[in-house]
Amino acid sequence: QVQLVESGGGLVQAGGSLRLSCVASSSIFKISALGWYRQAPGKQRELVAAITTGGSPNYADSVKGRFTISRDNAKNTVYLQMSSLKPEDTAVYYCNAHGTLFRRYDYWGQGTQVTVSS
Repeated sequence: QVQLVESGGGLVQAGGSLRLSCVASSSIFKISALGWYRQAPGKQRELVAAITTGGSPNYADSVKGRFTISRDNAKNTVYLQMSSLKPEDTAVYYCNAHGTLFRRYDYWGQGTQVTVSS
């Protein structure tokens, strides 16, 4: 079983920045597509940003130009740099790793809370 551990969440004022990190316990990370999702109270979980094994990023329209996803395969870590934060960015942020190795796999972290005050 692969474990994903997020860190870096917290309370920040609107306009501020945070960097989330997600460390994987297995080198399967290196062949995985990675993503950051978030879930606000009363809302469905949504994809915020994703990055392919080759390093190509994609972003939700709501965070384009403000968030940057990156990966460091040597450290089994994926990052989410968040800038110009807004109160509507408040949510629990989850890390995801998925792919296929003999069978399909899909792993999630436990989540880290991000709260943006106005």
